[in-house]
Amino acid sequence: MSVRLHNTLTGQKEPFEPTEPNHARIYVCGPTVYDYAHLGHARCYVVYDVLVRHLRANGMKVTYVRNVTDVDDKILKRASETGDEPTALAARFAEAYAEDMHRLGNLDPDVEPRVSTHLDDIVALVQRLIDGGHAYASDGDVYFSVESFSDYGKLSHRDLGQMKAGASDRLDEAQTARKRHPADFALWKKSAEGEWGSDSPWGHGRPGWHIECSTMAMKHLGETLDLHGGGLDLVFPHHENEIAQSEAATGKPFARCWMHNGFVEVDKEKMSKSLGNFFTARDLFDRVEPEAIRYFMMTVHYRAPLNLDWTLDDEGNVTGFPQFEEAERRLAYLYKTKQRLADLPPKRVVEGVASPPAEITGVGEALHDALDDDLNMPDALAKAADFLKAVNELCDQTMKKKGKAARAAVDAAHEGFASLEAELGLGTQSPADVLLRIRDRRARARGLDAAAIERQIALRTAARKAKDFGEADRIRDELAAQGVELLDGAEGTGWTVAD
Repeated sequence: MSVRLHNTLTGQKEPFEPTEPNHARIYVCGPTVYDYAHLGHARCYVVYDVLVRHLRANGMKVTYVRNVTDVDDKILKRASETGDEPTALAARFAEAYAEDMHRLGNLDPDVEPRVSTHLDDIVALVQRLIDGGHAYASDGDVYFSVESFSDYGKLSHRDLGQMKAGASDRLDEAQTARKRHPADFALWKKSAEGEWGSDSPWGHGRPGWHIECSTMAMKHLGETLDLHGGGLDLVFPHHENEIAQSEAATGKPFARCWMHNGFVEVDKEKMSKSLGNFFTARDLFDRVEPEAIRYFMMTVHYRAPLNLDWTLDDEGNVTGFPQFEEAERRLAYLYKTKQRLADLPPKRVVEGVASPPAEITGVGEALHDALDDDLNMPDALAKAADFLKAVNELCDQTMKKKGKAARAAVDAAHEGFASLEAELGLGTQSPADVLLRIRDRRARARGLDAAAIERQIALRTAARKAKDFGEADRIRDELAAQGVELLDGAEGTGWTVAD
């Protein structure tokens, strides 16, 4: 393979070369499970899902680890607000997160470690840093000494003297006062009386945020990862601190490549709860097909901001998301094309006709080349669009009077759809199921009653059988005025809702 990825550490696009040839060890920071997955999560995990799919589709073994942070101050805060037991709250949202990732079409990681099951490993790594002179205990807390690590700031390209304390927003004033240097960060935090925690050599407490990922990554992938990924907001302080504590402990590079995806923005501002422009993935699932969200996340290069637009009514209520709706139209086109190909009459598929067009035979290689170039998903989608157009033209020619299709072309088209699934995770579902959901959702949005439409179609069918073509045309025109398009076929009449 010749994959080239932008490495945040060096600021350059470089060949992706795992330590062990043809085996990529990848770690991606997973969610802190105190709420439902938002669109930023959706973008992040679609990006790394495509990366893993691409590497595997081209013959590379991948060990993909994505953690779940189920012990964290944010979880404790939310539990205190809701009255839930912290571990139960975290478990509930972890389950919801997994459901949302599946609906987006993301593969499960090979390993999904949780903080709650790695507490002993975390304590051991903290003690190792203390023993090495890189960390110190202070009134029940343990902090990493940034001054003990000369390369601190190399990922974010920041000067130690300009860094503020508590950049992760997980330290209170008392904890800040216990530090020797403002930029020192917590490896272990003591728990207040009655607060959830775990026993340790430094007292009852819980891990700091950063030490969790270093511990789980090295436990499951070794001391040097081939690639560490996450959102752009994790470069500092999270990933910077992961590098410091990991490399201070092992004396080895923590990751060969650092990969970061851009933000989801609304009106060119980062999506956040404080700005009131925050949407969970579930907020969108009832509005558009989840796979359309996946599609939309690929329309902009993963390192660039992805700006989200919406429409509002006169009272300021959100009425639509034009970009997701357009993505759903493109997804429907993909599935309609796949269905058309599957429905070609076998008797029209023959040997020895003209050679298949390059847009069909070459789509696998085109997707490969696009994704090799720093995971260029917009380019991959453009190649997919050329492929779908060519497949539709093939179907059109085949269904003409006396039309035929070369078996080689049809086989190549099926292989092309398999490449879309393998590389991008698109088109993995039943076309009939997806198109039916899209149709019914559009009908509901227009206030149309699917059962009433089916009754009208039955009346039209009866009229045609009785050769009352005037009545049949009247019903067709009446439905068309409502935006309902009838689809007459050999097996009966179906319907869809016009765009």
